Amino acid sequence: MRHRIATVSAAVLLTLAGATGIAQAQPASLYAPSAVVLTVAQGEDADTVERASTLSCAPTAQGTHPDPKAACTALAATAGTFDTLLAAPDRNRACPMHYAPVTVTAEGVWQGSRISWKHTFSNACTMSATLNGNAVFAF
Repeated sequence: MRHRIATVSAAVLLTLAGATGIAQAQPASLYAPSAVVLTVAQGEDADTVERASTLSCAPTAQGTHPDPKAACTALAATAGTFDTLLAAPDRNRACPMHYAPVTVTAEGVWQGSRISWKHTFSNACTMSATLNGNAVFAF
């Protein structure tokens, strides 16, 4: 009987010792800290993408975006609020009054939170005038 108790006790101790092994590093979030796919598409939806760019802002600015540092700086200045990037159109810039919609999108993660943003402009000139040279969609 004592032998059986000793065996069971040893098995329990070995099991507990295995359960208290080295802790694994777990990510704080399922998403990367800040990684976004930006697109520019012809039409009122994003199905006909003409250009796309990736942008990762943490830990360093990188991606296929031509100027990731400037784009990350612009996004950080707005706390990742893409609507804030839409400035009042440049009043000194004349755009034609024809309708040829251009849709821009941003999908991904900003500082650990999932984002999905879309905006449609009446044409490419209006898009350029409204963004006023903002680096985020300059690709």
